[in-house]
Amino acid sequence: MQTNFSLAQLADPHMRESEQILRSCVHCGFCTATCPTYVLLGDELDSPRGRIYLIKDMLEGGKPATPEVVKHVDRCLSCLSCMTTCPSGVHYMHLVDHARAHIEKTYERPPAEKALRRVLAAVLPNRRAFRWSLKLARMGRPFAGMLRKLPQGERLAAMLALAPDALPPPSPAARPGVFPAAGRRKGRVALLTGCAQAELAPGINEAAIRLLNRMGIEVVLPRGEGCCGALVHHMGKEQSALAHARANIDAWTAEMANGLDAILVTTSGCGTTIKDYGFMLREDPAYAQKAAAVSAIARDISEYLESLPPLPATRETGQTVAYHSACSLQHGQQVRSAPKTLLARAGFTVKEPAEAHLCCGSAGTYNMLQPAISARLRERKLENIARTAPDIIAAGNIGCMTQLAQGTSTPIVHTVELLDWATGGPEPRNLRRSMPEKA
Repeated sequence: MQTNFSLAQLADPHMRESEQILRSCVHCGFCTATCPTYVLLGDELDSPRGRIYLIKDMLEGGKPATPEVVKHVDRCLSCLSCMTTCPSGVHYMHLVDHARAHIEKTYERPPAEKALRRVLAAVLPNRRAFRWSLKLARMGRPFAGMLRKLPQGERLAAMLALAPDALPPPSPAARPGVFPAAGRRKGRVALLTGCAQAELAPGINEAAIRLLNRMGIEVVLPRGEGCCGALVHHMGKEQSALAHARANIDAWTAEMANGLDAILVTTSGCGTTIKDYGFMLREDPAYAQKAAAVSAIARDISEYLESLPPLPATRETGQTVAYHSACSLQHGQQVRSAPKTLLARAGFTVKEPAEAHLCCGSAGTYNMLQPAISARLRERKLENIARTAPDIIAAGNIGCMTQLAQGTSTPIVHTVELLDWATGGPEPRNLRRSMPEKA
């Protein structure tokens, strides 16, 4: 794609990077076939190619964002399926991130929407505030019909629907600490505690710690680590995202001095962002090198487990597991086979649904900010999953798990919970009372 940025514009490293991304696009349109919003809506402007044209015009012309640009960029899930499909290697993720930051700086959203986004950005990364918000959401459910009549009412109703009926108790896996290896120590890793998952499903990290400890791996939860910054990053709040990244980098750098084989992540949406810290902070002289070092050893839990000698299964498995591949894992991190391989080794019958490349509609805050499109994607995903006739649905991202749970009675568990259960751990919380153990 030909571009016409001025030398003054290209002095900005963000603009220079976006210009290089735009130049790599050859207009082929392969991305349209795998873009969820284009598949649903059929609008060229709701495809990656269409959004690239809008973003190019906005950035190249030095223009503030317009309502049209905002509408179509907001509809992007950042699922990154387009990057998997693209034959030219267009790094759409960095381009749309730049566009969102530009929108945040130059576009004045309606007051009610602006207030809602501010609340989400303040509450979601803060575990204490998030936990209280979930309790309040349960109390607010009876008033969902009334809320729909208010500005942003459909979005508020969607938030209420996502809140769980009950919250698990506080967990040791959500506090700083060291969990020693069973027997001889064969490795040492840090495990991201994060924000939302620690409150919604602390059992995921509990399972990861038990499994790793049995495999001879010491697990540390560093003090000072928290939200990865992905939620605010995808809302265009660049400085807030970088502040979260720096705090995590400081915490992990201190632990790296004591020796770390990897920084493990059980929420794939977080993993995609952490692996990008090196890029996000490339212009920060105080953090560029440390950020690159952190990104270099960040791993999804499935990547790391696949590199270790497997533990033998200690219980009869064999259940049919529909594996839902989170977009952030298969497209953002290009991790596709490891979770399925691990589940199969543990004795499960693994099936991958049709249209596995399409997003389920969760995408961070997307199911709250774009509830109508999100719901359509969820139903499409669940229809494909149902055709596999699964006993269990497995996924590697808490956002996907929460999203899919709204539309199915089939138990949904994290991949690592199934692996822990199969090799001696307790039955996952979402399986209890949901299904009998395979005879």
